[in-house]
Amino acid sequence: MTEPGRAPNIRDVARRAGVSHQTVSRVLNGHPSLRAETRDRVLAAMNDLSFRPNRAARALVTSRSTTIGVLVSKGFEYGPAASLQAIDSAAREAGYAVDVAHLDDVEGGSIRSALDRLLAHGVDGLIILAPQTQTLGEIERLSITLPFVTVHSARARDDHRLSVDQSGGAALATRHLLELGHRRIVHVAGPEGWFETEARVRGYRGEMEAWGCIPEGLMSGDWTAESGYRAGLTMARDTGITAVFSSNDQMALGLLHAFRETGRRVPEDISVVGFDDVPEAPHYWPPLTTVRQDFPELGRRCVGRLLGLIDDGGAGGIAGVAGGTPDVVPELIVRASTAVFEG
Repeated sequence: MTEPGRAPNIRDVARRAGVSHQTVSRVLNGHPSLRAETRDRVLAAMNDLSFRPNRAARALVTSRSTTIGVLVSKGFEYGPAASLQAIDSAAREAGYAVDVAHLDDVEGGSIRSALDRLLAHGVDGLIILAPQTQTLGEIERLSITLPFVTVHSARARDDHRLSVDQSGGAALATRHLLELGHRRIVHVAGPEGWFETEARVRGYRGEMEAWGCIPEGLMSGDWTAESGYRAGLTMARDTGITAVFSSNDQMALGLLHAFRETGRRVPEDISVVGFDDVPEAPHYWPPLTTVRQDFPELGRRCVGRLLGLIDDGGAGGIAGVAGGTPDVVPELIVRASTAVFEG
């Protein structure tokens, strides 16, 4: 018996079933090593005591944990952070909790360890929010049996990705500068090994070539404002460059700093376009023209697709992928950092 007015807990269930509270926890988590007789006795005790925490009750009825596992790169880049927030919001709206495992690095051992932790928690499906090429390669080698989707994968053979159209967004940014009359446009790319970096480079090069222009030699950063600042100091020595497309807004911030420091006016002398539309972008000086990614829509599609696979009993790996889901279309946001080339 429990005290009047107090909801039963797992220790009450354990006493009623004649087992340890650890055994009750194993039943709730679907531990495979339990004997059927023990599991049935614990479930009967839960029923007798009306032990029904919301998630536990749903798990008992549906044989699901109502939890989505998310594997995410450890870092502070705006894109992955905003994607994770969008996924978390969409999952909560659907009645699911989110269990996040952060990767300290993208080596195989770190990935396997993070996945093992999520799988041990009995998640119903996985979202891979670690947009480096090494990560997906390791995921494929592990042959995961749960339904899963990946976010921001960009390799041509990946038919299980959900993403903002990174290449299309880069083409939008480059086309905007070309339409303003710029022809020497430099792209400051992100770090190697990131799907977004590869896709945005493709979009920039493809649009330049479509206009009959020769793409400039790439400059690379690491997503930080400091790396954009260093690229800007180098670029400022070449006054023939009239426009820059930065692969994210943080690097664009560094570019603006470098150009101001070296006396190159934005946008009178050089135009700058970023990517992401971070909340601070309208408050840069000058306010930054950039490409906006619709992260809430990405989160909704990603969670919706994964729950669809779960409901359909879809197998994981390549058999349980999110093929046929269109990319989220990005939007060009024009502010004061770009202008017509008067040369």
